[in-house]
Amino acid sequence: MVEVQIADDHRMVVESLKKLINETSIARVSTVYYDLATCREGLAKELPEILLLDIGLPDGDGVDFCAEIKKQHPGLKIIMLTSYKEFSIAKRALHNGALGYILKNAESEEMLMGIETVSKDEVFLCDEIDILLKEKANDNVIWLSDRESEILKYVANGYTTKEIADLIFRDPETVKFFRKNLLIKLNARNVAELIKKAYEMKLIW
Repeated sequence: MVEVQIADDHRMVVESLKKLINETSIARVSTVYYDLATCREGLAKELPEILLLDIGLPDGDGVDFCAEIKKQHPGLKIIMLTSYKEFSIAKRALHNGALGYILKNAESEEMLMGIETVSKDEVFLCDEIDILLKEKANDNVIWLSDRESEILKYVANGYTTKEIADLIFRDPETVKFFRKNLLIKLNARNVAELIKKAYEMKLIW
């Protein structure tokens, strides 16, 4: 039996998933969390084989949390469970270490197939996302490193170079380098255009 934990703030979704999974011979749900803080604490005490992780949680971004928790627990298999059917988010989730990406409106069979597939260390994408990624495979996609994404968010929120440097424990010159690189990558002439393009490309939201 595959041990599964769920982190999702929608209680009806959690209960429905828990019932679906526990009624099969494939897996069982051992613990549920409704925010990232309790999930972080719980994973430090008990690590499941698979974590079903929502993207939009009340105290943070599940995609960022995926990268954080994979650094601490590389063996943990993560399936993003979400309503976001967007190319940039799906790619970022996979880049951050997720092995699966399943929409909340997916069929029950697809959800169980995802758990089975990921338990074998294989990537699983629900049909809608699989089609989306294949359609976009040849598009000109902008890739940002975790640090670039972090700095871009701070820039969009109005932080100065010095304030960002203090927050990420780097010197201002390093932050200036990242800011300049972001302007080049997004082909933006200034910060205002950078932020506008970042929102349009769903690099921040």
